[in-house]
Amino acid sequence: MPQVSETIPESLQQKVEAAVSWFNSSEEAGGETFEVTGILDAEQSVAHGGDELRLILCGGDRCEQRAFHVSGSADLWEIRLADDLPTQQGKPQAELDPPPGPRLRWLDTTLEKHTFVILLFYRGFW
Repeated sequence: MPQVSETIPESLQQKVEAAVSWFNSSEEAGGETFEVTGILDAEQSVAHGGDELRLILCGGDRCEQRAFHVSGSADLWEIRLADDLPTQQGKPQAELDPPPGPRLRWLDTTLEKHTFVILLFYRGFW
């Protein structure tokens, strides 16, 4: 399971800011302005020089996990979305999805008992 940290390591700060800026100007943002609320496996990203970043981005009324390939320097970043996110049942693995285990079926079980259910997501955590 990926480790999520709310603190961005100093050595990754410029690349994270560049990735978020690039994402906000892309069609993927859908006109919203996103901010980083977490990073997945920060130690692994630092070990690889920050070329691969897995970020939790929140903007408007949604939070998403996105993976980026970042190369170049502060003068000229080359950024693209990573196509190689680990998948589980055809979906990107994210802290936004129910974690595996007993909570995976919790929503279905709870909806059978109640007319509606309110779910609270905070910075990509359940």
